[in-house]
Amino acid sequence: MAPTDETEPQAWHASPFGTTPPDRLPADGAASGARMPRWLPRAVVLVLALYAAFQLGTWAFHQLTGLLINILIAFFLALAIEPAVSWMAARGMRRGLATALVFLAVMIAAAGFVTLLGSMLAGQIIKIVEDFPNYLDSVINWVNAHFHTHLKRVDVQKGLLRSDWLRNYVQHSATGVLDVSAQVLGGLFQLLTITLFSFYFAADGPRLRRTICSVLPPARQAEVLRAWEIAVDKTGGYLYSRGLMALISGIAHYILLQILGVPYAPVLGVWVGLVSQFIPTIGTYLAGALPMLVAFTVDPWYALWVLVFVVVYQQFENYVLQPKLTAKTVDIHPAVAFGSVIAGTALLGAVGALIAIPAVATLQAFLGAYVKRYAVTDDPRVHGHRRGGPGTGLLTRARRLWERRPEDPPLEDEPEGEPEGGSSRRG
Repeated sequence: MAPTDETEPQAWHASPFGTTPPDRLPADGAASGARMPRWLPRAVVLVLALYAAFQLGTWAFHQLTGLLINILIAFFLALAIEPAVSWMAARGMRRGLATALVFLAVMIAAAGFVTLLGSMLAGQIIKIVEDFPNYLDSVINWVNAHFHTHLKRVDVQKGLLRSDWLRNYVQHSATGVLDVSAQVLGGLFQLLTITLFSFYFAADGPRLRRTICSVLPPARQAEVLRAWEIAVDKTGGYLYSRGLMALISGIAHYILLQILGVPYAPVLGVWVGLVSQFIPTIGTYLAGALPMLVAFTVDPWYALWVLVFVVVYQQFENYVLQPKLTAKTVDIHPAVAFGSVIAGTALLGAVGALIAIPAVATLQAFLGAYVKRYAVTDDPRVHGHRRGGPGTGLLTRARRLWERRPEDPPLEDEPEGEPEGGSSRRG
C-alpha cells in the first residue's frame, strides 16, 4: 500500500540514528541549497567594472605617455632655471617677466648656435661636393696601385649612375621626405609644449607649491617644501656643472682645431662642448664625428689627431674633471651616476638618461636626512688594511719561518709552549 501524505512525515522521523530529517524536497526535484547567493551578482559586476577601469586606465596611460614625458622634462627645466628666476624676483622683478627673460636668453643663444652650425655645415657640404672628384681620383689611384687594377673615374661614375642601388635610394629618399617633414613638425610641437609647461612651472612656482601644500598636513608640507628645495639645488647644480664642463671642453677642442688650422674652429668647439655634455651616452661620439669630418677635408691625418684628442680628453674628463665638479654640485658617486644613467635610459630613453642624475641626487639628498648614521670604528680593515698589519702575508711568514733558528724566540703570532719538533721529555 502506497504511503499517504499523513504517514510520509512519520517515515522520515523514523531514523535509527536519531538525526533530524531533512526538509521535504520541492516538487520540481531541485535542492534548495543550490540557490545562487545574493552577493554573487554584485561581486561579478564589481570584478567586471574593476577590469574595465584597469583596461581604460592602461589605454589612457599609453595614449598620454608622450604628454607625461613632456611634462616631466618641463618640470626639470623649470627646476633648472628656478635659481635664476628667483634671483631676479628677489630684486623686485615679477616672476613672469623674469621667466620670460631667461627663456628669451636661452632661445637667442640656441638660435645663434643653430644658425652658425647650419651655415658651417652648408659650407662644408658644398666644399665636399666640389672636391668629390678629387677624392674619387685619389681613391681610384690607391686601388689601382695596390690591387693592380685599371679603374677610371668615368667608368665608376657611369656605373654608379646606372646602378639599381642608386635608383632605389633616390626613390626611398623621395618618399621619405614627407616622413621627415612630419617628424620635424612633431618635434616643433613637442618643443612648444615643453616650453609652455616649463614657463608655467617656473613663473607660477610659488602658487604651485601653495596648491600642493594646501592638501597636506603641516608636517607633510615641510617635507614637500624641503624636497622641492633639494630638487632645485641638485638640478640647478647639475645643469651648471654640465655647462662648466661644456665650456672647458669647447675651449680645449677649439685650441686643438685652431692649431691644426681646421676651419670653423669656434663653432666646432661650441658643438663639441654642448653635444658631449647634454646628450648622454652617445653625445661624445656625435660631438667628435663632426670635427673629424671637417678635419678630414683639410688633411686625413688631422682627422686622426682629432680622434686621438677626443679619446684622451674624454678619459681626462671622466676620471679627473667630472668627479671634482659633480662632487661640489651634485654630490653623487660616479658609479651611482653611471648606473642611474643606464636605468634612466632603459625606462625613458634619452630623456631618462638626461634627468636620471639630478633625480637620483635629489632622492639621495632627501633620504639622507632620514638615515641614522653612526661613528665608524677605528679598525684597520675600514681603511683597507689587514688586521695583523704589515708583514703578515703568506710569503713573508714563510720566509721568516725558513730563516728562523732554534734559539730564536717564537713569532708574535705563534703560540708559546712546546718547541717545534715534538714534545719535550721529562727526566
